[in-house]
Amino acid sequence: MKKRFVSIWFRHLTTDWLTLRRPELREMPFVFAAPVRGRIVITAANVLAEVQGITTGMAAADAKAIVPSLEVVDDIPGQAAKLLKALGEWCIRYTPLIAVGMPDGLILDVSGCAHLWGGEQAYLGAIIKILRSKGYDARGAMADTIGTAWAVARFGRLKPIIEPGGQTDALLSLPPVALRLEPLILERLQKLGFYTIKSFIGMARSVLRRRFGQGFLLRLDQALGNEEEPLQLLQAVEPYHERLPCLEPIRTVTGIEIAIKRLLENLCKRLQGQGKGLRIAVLKCYRVDGQLVEVSIGTNRASYHIGHLFKLFELKIASIEPALGIELFVLEAPKVEDVDPVQEALWSPEGCGLADGCLAELLDRLANKIGGGSIHRYLPQEHYWPERSIRLSRSLQEKRATAWRTDRPRPSLLLPRPEPIEVTALIPDYPPMLFIYKNKVHQVKKADGPERIEREWWLETGEHRDYYYVEDQHGSRYWLFRSGHYSGDHSGQWFIHGFFA
Repeated sequence: MKKRFVSIWFRHLTTDWLTLRRPELREMPFVFAAPVRGRIVITAANVLAEVQGITTGMAAADAKAIVPSLEVVDDIPGQAAKLLKALGEWCIRYTPLIAVGMPDGLILDVSGCAHLWGGEQAYLGAIIKILRSKGYDARGAMADTIGTAWAVARFGRLKPIIEPGGQTDALLSLPPVALRLEPLILERLQKLGFYTIKSFIGMARSVLRRRFGQGFLLRLDQALGNEEEPLQLLQAVEPYHERLPCLEPIRTVTGIEIAIKRLLENLCKRLQGQGKGLRIAVLKCYRVDGQLVEVSIGTNRASYHIGHLFKLFELKIASIEPALGIELFVLEAPKVEDVDPVQEALWSPEGCGLADGCLAELLDRLANKIGGGSIHRYLPQEHYWPERSIRLSRSLQEKRATAWRTDRPRPSLLLPRPEPIEVTALIPDYPPMLFIYKNKVHQVKKADGPERIEREWWLETGEHRDYYYVEDQHGSRYWLFRSGHYSGDHSGQWFIHGFFA
């Protein structure tokens, strides 16, 4: 794909920003100034000040002598960088590849983006129009190289869009400063009478290198496209992402659903072709009012099943507030994994048990609706003591190291810590006739036991437990135990430890 770049120049970046904050400055000349080597020097001037001859670098005292009504505002260190970063993040709706060009511009890699807006002219026009509507005096240009786009945005007068391969012709009539050269080199070119790029572009490279240095040739080659120019992007682009710009702002649930389905189709097709599936997906909705709305989903195992993933996003659509409308949808997959070969058959009727994709889909829907922290999976451990006989598992793929114990019944819900209960029994060593748990009396109708479980002496010391399986008058079943041998002065020796489904 042929590379295309857009350079945006904010002619009065900081003064436009202050005018937006203080509208009363719109009708008066003002400047920013900062101390430099013992003098107060102008760092930026608004349009009204420039019209009256005030320029950047001029001493504030001289400027006040020229324009007595000039308003001088203290410069804010780092403000230009903050503004460019914010404006660049806003422009991500047009392309994900954006870099800040200090002190007053942005560089956009727009390769393959313009057709989504109906062509390069409409694409560039839309960006500049909206930036100007926000109050910024912006100019832009598009070309094959960053250097040419930068030069035409600031010094071009004929047309802002340079056709592919036309960078040389576009540069010829421009001054040497359009190549982003050092002041010392510009001064040397001026003394030699090189007032335009065409006056030296045809000279031998050895002569140019000897007179102006290698840095001069690098800038020239970058503008002509003979050398690559790296970009330090504002935001790292996820390797798996899809973008869907909208010709008209989307305000309805139906429109949002269609956008999500289309993005999933494109993304899952790529993932399936590479044998991968997503574990985390983030949907970013860029609204007309400049706000960003995000929702995310997660899966228990890597998946590229469009229907399943759409059901997960469907649970989140209610939280997407379109306001005046969404003009761009971006779907990113920050976490992807290789798809388990078993998953190739998950969608067939033969799936069963933990390998059944329906189970994974159900867990995903529940996790995205009620939160992943509400769902747990446990695996058996080789311990007799109940609290140590199970452990928490984080994945459906994890295999158990030992078999579940089936020779004795175990509760489906085991309390993390046994809770004391009050018990009445005919004989101390018999099962209880009734027990009181949380101020509620349970009449025991059936009981079985005891099952004695000794402590693991190599881990800790303490009393054994005698467990009973009991059923109350309502048919509910519980796992109760007496701690140690009965003794008349041993109060609170009965506990409840679990519940049977």
